Amino acid sequence: MTTSQPPYSDPSRIVEALRTDGYVLLRPQDVASLAGCSLDDLQALAPSWDRLELDNYLKDGGRYRRRRHACFVDDGAALVQSPHRAHWQPVEYNALHGGMHRLFVPIEAATIEQPAWKRLLRSLSAVCTAVKGPQPWYVEAHQFRIDTADGIGRPTPEGAHRDGVDFVAVILIGREGIKGGETRVFEADGPKGQRFTMLEPWTMLLLDDAAVIHESTPIQPLAEHGHRDTLVLTWRAGAFQGDEAEPAGA
Repeated sequence: MTTSQPPYSDPSRIVEALRTDGYVLLRPQDVASLAGCSLDDLQALAPSWDRLELDNYLKDGGRYRRRRHACFVDDGAALVQSPHRAHWQPVEYNALHGGMHRLFVPIEAATIEQPAWKRLLRSLSAVCTAVKGPQPWYVEAHQFRIDTADGIGRPTPEGAHRDGVDFVAVILIGREGIKGGETRVFEADGPKGQRFTMLEPWTMLLLDDAAVIHESTPIQPLAEHGHRDTLVLTWRAGAFQGDEAEPAGA
């Protein structure tokens, strides 16, 4: 079902909606309230998206994606950044780029050191815990810029997918000079789905990765420097993806 107005969730029902619907969509002010900070505090993170580095791993040969990456562990008492590591997914979840150890440029320390960064991640860890119980969460953070310098930009070149984690947050940081970029969320094992376009910076889609599949449609330019910026965060219990299959010390 396509909606002209995004199907925003009641912020008081976040945990219930994740359990029953598999996703929640929050307005920017509700994201700020959840994080315990102001929208201005969150927006102070946005300039760092102008300093992302080219993603050289795209198998479709495109040069439309820039990104940075960082990993953390939230044990319920503190959020601790992990040593920088490659991002890895199995082919079962990412048929295009699965099975590759992709080492991206780290997220800038100045970004991670801002109070809004930690507050946002910790508040979402608390939501994950409320849904699935207390445990260490292995968190990956991806800053993305999809641009239209060469024409079409593809936010999800792998198509509709799951990520192989427990929870995924897709947060719109901004969009400029583009059309497209519709978000689509569908039941993993059923017919129901939603289609909508996130337009306001700091709108957030939070997903139960086992319950739904998701994708974003390609973007096309309306101006010379069109782009779409997002922050994608994932939470996984047990370990970072790939660690279970690697020998000790690898």
